[in-house]
Formats: sequence, structure tokens, C-alpha cells
Amino acid sequence: MNAYFPPILLGPLSTQYRMRLTVGEHSVRYIRRIVRSLLTDWELAGLTDAVELGVTELVANVVRHVPGRRCEVVVLRQVAGVRVEVADGCVQRPVPRGELSPDAEGGRGLLLLEAVVDKWGVTGVAGGGKVVWFECGASATVC
Repeated sequence: MNAYFPPILLGPLSTQYRMRLTVGEHSVRYIRRIVRSLLTDWELAGLTDAVELGVTELVANVVRHVPGRRCEVVVLRQVAGVRVEVADGCVQRPVPRGELSPDAEGGRGLLLLEAVVDKWGVTGVAGGGKVVWFECGASATVC
């Protein structure tokens, strides 16, 4: 079983937290708890809702679309906010869907992400795979 130790118990406050894991349908709950703890420790609790929603959407995409469901989640403290990166070994890049029917059961995740964060993007990884990332600033009104 994976264990989580709050960064404050591990020594000096770090500016990043990295997790390599195989995710399942219930993993997001634990990842959100870790993110919430980090943001509180970094005195960025005001970003919690936006960052939790963002990490939920990116990890859910790994669960739905990445064979093997392996990923790395990185949370980075920045000068005026936070950056979250979710890397996986799948080369297929996520694309926001255009017009959706009102009864569509999926396809809104990236649209939600775009609505609550300052910026997001996708970066290719040498040797295959990608990193989907977003940034949320402490001074932003949306976050």
C-alpha cells in the first residue's frame, strides 16, 4: 500500500512533490488529499478548489485513456502559485472537444480545466509519452 507522509514531517518544506503510480478509479481521492495538504503547507489554500479539479481531470484521463494506467504526478510550488504536471507513456495528446450534445456523458474535462486554471498545455517527452500540465496563480481571480 502506498503511504503518504505530509512534507512537514519529512524535514524542511520542499517546493515540489512527485508521485509515480498506477492509477485506478479511486486514486484521485488520495491524490487530491495530498495536493490539499501541500497547498495548505505552502500557504496556497485559496487555490485548492481549482488545483483539485485540475488534477482530478488529468488523472481521470490517464485512467480512461492510458494503457497500463502508469503516470507520474508532480506538484511544483512557484513564486506566485502552483504548477501540476501529469506524465504518462501514451503519445496520444488530449484535445478539447468542440460542440457537445447536452446529454454527452464525457468530453468536458479539458473545458473545465481551461475554465479554472491560468494556463495549461501538453509537452511531448523524448522516447514517447507526454506531460499534461497546468498552472494556477495565487493572484488570479479565477483560481
